[in-house]
Amino acid sequence: MRIYKVGGAVRDRLLGKPVTDIDWVVVGATTEEMLAKGFRPVGADFPVFLHPKSGEEYALARTERKSGRGYGGFTFHASPEVTLEEDLIRRDLTINAMAEDDQQNLTDPYHGQRDLEARLLRHVSPAFAEDPLRVLRVARFAARYAALGFTVAPETLELMRQLSESGELEALTPERSWKEISRALMEDQPQVFVEVLRACGALKVLMPEVDALFGVPQPPAHHPEIDTGAHTLSVLQQAATHKQPLTVRWACLLHDLGKGLTPEEEWPRHIAHEFKGLKLIKAVNERFKVPRDCQELALLVGEYHTHGHRALELKPSTLLELLQSFDIYRRPQRFEEFIAACEMDARGREGLEERSYPQADYLRGAATAARSVAVQPLLEKGFKGPELGEAIKRERLKALKAYKETAST
Repeated sequence: MRIYKVGGAVRDRLLGKPVTDIDWVVVGATTEEMLAKGFRPVGADFPVFLHPKSGEEYALARTERKSGRGYGGFTFHASPEVTLEEDLIRRDLTINAMAEDDQQNLTDPYHGQRDLEARLLRHVSPAFAEDPLRVLRVARFAARYAALGFTVAPETLELMRQLSESGELEALTPERSWKEISRALMEDQPQVFVEVLRACGALKVLMPEVDALFGVPQPPAHHPEIDTGAHTLSVLQQAATHKQPLTVRWACLLHDLGKGLTPEEEWPRHIAHEFKGLKLIKAVNERFKVPRDCQELALLVGEYHTHGHRALELKPSTLLELLQSFDIYRRPQRFEEFIAACEMDARGREGLEERSYPQADYLRGAATAARSVAVQPLLEKGFKGPELGEAIKRERLKALKAYKETAST
C-alpha cells in the first residue's frame, strides 16, 4: 500500500499558495485492507474512505470509462493493480494530475509542473472530452488563476468547443452546474469564467440570455464601454473587487438581461429593459435551481436597479414603493445587497470605476427614515386592520418627504 497526496494540494504548494483541502490516493490496496486500518467508507460510486483520525478523504486508485451521458456517465474500476499513472491520467488538467509522497517526491507523468511554469491550463488526455462538467471546471480555474497569468491552452479550448457543440452540456444536472457556477463567481476574477465559456461556445448553450448581450450597444453618454456584454463583465469584476457576496455577484451577472431583447432598430436605447428582463432572469434561475436568496435578489435588482441610480430624483411615494418592494422592515440585509449591486453597476463602466455613488447613502437614509415610524402610537389611536396599514403608509410617506427635504438642503 502506497499513499500519495494528489491534485490541488500539490498544485497549490508548487504555486506557493495556501493548501486547504488535501486529497489522497491509495495505490495497491483493497477495500478490505482500508477497513481493517479503521478507514470509514463513503461514496456510493467508487471506493472513497475517511481517515479514522483526520477525517480527510482517501480514494483507491481507479480507472474510468465513459458509459453514458453527462457528468455521471462513467464506470469506475478500482483494484490493487491500478497504477498511480493510470489514476492520474483520468484527471482533467495536467496541473491537477501530479502526486507526491510523504517525502514530497513529485510524480508528474503528464508535465503538470512544466504547465504551471508556462501558466497553461492544459488537458491531460483526449478523455477530457468525455466529461462535460470539465468545461465549467476549466473556466473556473481560469478565473481563479487569471491574476497569475494563466490561460487555457488552445488545444484544450478546442476540446471544450467540441464538448459545447456535442449536446453533452445539456446532460449536466442543474445542481452540478450551479455548484461550478457559484464557485466560479466567488473567484477573484469571475468575469474570466464568463469570457472562457463564451470563447468555447458554452455560454451560448448554458446561458444564452447572457451570451446575447455581447454586441448589443448602449448609449455612450452613460456607457463609455458601449457593449452590454462588456459592461456586464465589468460589473461582475467590480463585485469581486469589492468582495461582494454570491447573491450580489449573481444579480450583477443577470441585471441587464432585458437589453438582449431590444430590437436593433431601437439601439442603443433600451426602454423598459428592466421589466422585459424579468422573464429571462426567472428562466436562468429555474434552469440552475438557484438558491432562493440569489433568485430573489437577481429579480429585484433586475427590476429596480435604475430606480437605485435615480434615487435622488425619486418622488417620496416612488421611494416608499421601492422600500416596500424590498420588505426593508423584515429583510434589511436584502436592501443593503441591492444598494451594493446598484453601486457595482454604476462602477462597471469604462473610466468610471472609481466614481462616487451618493445614491447609496441616500437610500440607506431613506430606509432609516421609513423604519423610524413607530406603530404603537397608531395602535393607541385605534387604528387596526387595513386602516392601520394605510395609517402606517401615510406616516412613512410623511417621514420620507421630510427626509427628502432635509437631504436636499
